Amino acid sequence: MGFEDTALLSRILTLMTLSFHILYATIGVGVPLMILIAQWVGIKKNDDHYILLARRWARGFVITVAVGVVTGTAIGLQLSLLWPNFMQLAGNVIALPLFMEVFAFFFEAIFLGIYLYTWDRFEDQRKHLLLLIPVALGAATSSVFITIVNAFMNAPQGFDILNGELVNVSPLLAMFSPAVPTKVAHVMATAFMTSAFVLASIAALRIVQGSKHVYHKKALLLTMKLGLVFSIATALIGDFSGKYLAEYQPEKLAAAEWHFETEGEAELILFGVLDGEEPKYAIKIPYALSILAHGVPGAEVTGLNEFPEDERPPLWIHYLFDLMVTIGMWLAFFSFVYVIGAWRKWPIIQKKWFRWLTVASGPLALIAIEAGWWFTEVGRQPWILRGYMKTSEAATTSGQVDLMIILFAGLYFILGVGTIVVLTRMYKRNPVEKELAQREKTAKGGGTE
Repeated sequence: MGFEDTALLSRILTLMTLSFHILYATIGVGVPLMILIAQWVGIKKNDDHYILLARRWARGFVITVAVGVVTGTAIGLQLSLLWPNFMQLAGNVIALPLFMEVFAFFFEAIFLGIYLYTWDRFEDQRKHLLLLIPVALGAATSSVFITIVNAFMNAPQGFDILNGELVNVSPLLAMFSPAVPTKVAHVMATAFMTSAFVLASIAALRIVQGSKHVYHKKALLLTMKLGLVFSIATALIGDFSGKYLAEYQPEKLAAAEWHFETEGEAELILFGVLDGEEPKYAIKIPYALSILAHGVPGAEVTGLNEFPEDERPPLWIHYLFDLMVTIGMWLAFFSFVYVIGAWRKWPIIQKKWFRWLTVASGPLALIAIEAGWWFTEVGRQPWILRGYMKTSEAATTSGQVDLMIILFAGLYFILGVGTIVVLTRMYKRNPVEKELAQREKTAKGGGTE
């Protein structure tokens, strides 16, 4: 097996691992806030449905956390096994945020255990709610530190290169690169948005399946409201991300928009196919790329031809960008229609076909997350550390990567199927109607709540 083959296989395995892990990581970051909000609403309204909503979400969340730990560990392992040259070069820089990410996770896990164990042990639900704040903060902080590592790879700074080694490292300067603000904000907003739509999708599915219980209707309305808020936030932060790319990674923005020549009044290109350097069958929005890049309709946008051919990202990231943006805009529009419709009591939101569109919002949000991360990682190519080390230079020379792909694919298949089976059985064996009846019986019998 040649070196180029090994590098390609290493990329395939890393992509497979990240693609699987990002689903659990996104849920792991977003769901704690959803649980916290549901419990807070339940306390404020003195509504046991929202309290139970938080409780049931927390049970499912534990399963996703457990799988996320396994896949997160796999990523750490593969960094060392598949990209040893990168770790040798940059390991002393990214070690600190990686360590802090692990610390934040353990902080989250400890308080999550306490939170789950102390259900029904507080007369005052507000005291129990306080335990969830460290869980949400730990999940968010864990995400921040791992995103800092990715930001460093996209916009490395805070060091000098001497004889092929990073020296004179300033850890804080290296950690807080120009990519950090937009990347962290985008990751957080999309995690909250995706989690809201996934939970909305589950509630809508139960209604489509015939449940008339008000519990599911409350869950759906709450999560769709949250989905609307965070989809708008995602769109706003996406605008800042475009301006970051124009300043620090112009080749990625140019490749994503098939923008070859440096010029002002640049148009935004959606969809289409490329014939040489000419997009065909595309939707072209005048001035929009200049506005996205610099906030001014006549601003000059750097073209892809300004960069050497061997330093240009693959042009198919255009479709990833389009997919991510299209789904994001649809979810913002759809959730807006739903929330307004619920407020104005429009009959359309009760239609079965509309419910099915609501069910689709969760899977669509997950697809957008995948497209976004593929765009981020593939769009950095050919660099693993932009401007300093190419991906081909960082890969292992081991001939066993193909076997690792098979083994890890089997592991992810088992974990994915296992997650679905465990969650399905968990909720089928303990339906909400049964649990509400038990809680009412406990309350009448002098329980703590």
